[in-house]
Amino acid sequence: MSGIRWLAGPRRGPPVGPSGHGVGRVSVETQQQGDPAAAGAGRSGAGDGRSAAGAVRGAAVTRRRLLGTAGAGLVLAGAALTGCTPDAEAEADAAGGGSPEPSGDSFTTPPPGTAPKPLWQAPAAAGALGSLDALAVAGDVVIVSGDPLVGRDVATGEERWSRPGTAVPGARLILGGGRLYLASAEYDGDVVALDPATGKEVWRSRLGGRYSMPRPVGADGERVYVVAGILEKDHSVRENVIAAIDTRTGKVAWSERRDAGTEEFGLASAVSGRRLVYTDQRRNVTVRDTVSGRQVWTRKTGRSGFDRVVVHDGGVMVSDGRTLRAYDLENGAERWSLDAGGFASFNGPAVLDGVLYVSDSSRALWAVDPSSGRKLWRNEDLLDHSFPVQFAKVGNTLYGATRFDEKGGVHAYDARTGKLRWTWNDGSGSVEQWYVVSAGRRLAALHARKLSALPAV
Repeated sequence: MSGIRWLAGPRRGPPVGPSGHGVGRVSVETQQQGDPAAAGAGRSGAGDGRSAAGAVRGAAVTRRRLLGTAGAGLVLAGAALTGCTPDAEAEADAAGGGSPEPSGDSFTTPPPGTAPKPLWQAPAAAGALGSLDALAVAGDVVIVSGDPLVGRDVATGEERWSRPGTAVPGARLILGGGRLYLASAEYDGDVVALDPATGKEVWRSRLGGRYSMPRPVGADGERVYVVAGILEKDHSVRENVIAAIDTRTGKVAWSERRDAGTEEFGLASAVSGRRLVYTDQRRNVTVRDTVSGRQVWTRKTGRSGFDRVVVHDGGVMVSDGRTLRAYDLENGAERWSLDAGGFASFNGPAVLDGVLYVSDSSRALWAVDPSSGRKLWRNEDLLDHSFPVQFAKVGNTLYGATRFDEKGGVHAYDARTGKLRWTWNDGSGSVEQWYVVSAGRRLAALHARKLSALPAV
């Protein structure tokens, strides 16, 4: 593609779209660090050594390893997008949640207090409209929510594919079973499955004519879970359903009406084995059986508007205002609680490599044992810095993306002590949300309609 300008490193052939033809012109700036050959040739992503069927450009990642988490957690997402069973945690690491397997990249560690320079930067469409799952990594492709929906090569920034009119504003990027799931941007009640490596549509499914605005809220290797409003005869929506769609066929596996008074907006969710966990704006935490749709338990909490819910070692963890709470995944009994102290409130947690990380409104950063609720460390030395709300981890470094602060950015912390190592800011002066996910030895950072790749050093 003649429109790409490289500032450093070897020239590459033109990127190719799903049809095999060159994709539209894009301006990408790159600056490679450390070993230029390694930086140029590496295709990051946590390969597991198995057959790489379905991978592109030599990526050692199978279709099955494309499952993301939330959160992220996420993340989902920085944190895992799905749950935190041992198998799910391993797949979440491959999608950007935790420490990756060695990828062959080699970057120079900057001096203390000095942030690394970006490897490349490219325009992005998400802006402030994205949720905490507006950025995701599948294999060696980083995907940015927005219009157009775009997939880029993690190592080079080259555009792999672009799909205009595909993602609705604020769409969460839900990955599972080697697919990316989105509500149709045509608002026709369809749920669409895409191949994240190519952007091609695999199938689309309609729950039925009585449902409006379906939204995928989670996925695993077998099903994608969707919440949708029930259309009344007067076209109003007073109740909603949660349904499961088979990831292979696109057919509805089950559909269950949710309790009266629940809402279909503002859900945070996680998937772990046979359990789907989600919260909503009506202060509910609910667990369902993923195979049958049966509601296992539900509880009221003291807070609505959850940023993130995480599942780890049979526990469900949510930030409930000034208290961090853990419930038993099977029966809903409270396992432990942790008070933030004073008038501080916890933000959304993430579990990475077996440790729960969470910030609070007093700008303290916590590391907590997710099994017992025991505080491992609490860094109170960040008062001059904005607090992170989304996390990723590579090796012994924890990365946090901040919210609504022009002096924020991507923070790098020593994961063993919480000490701040460096902060990277793109200098835009924008107060928009930051997002970060890990991809091998690289980080993908999204902010103010710009996507940047950083070395994870």
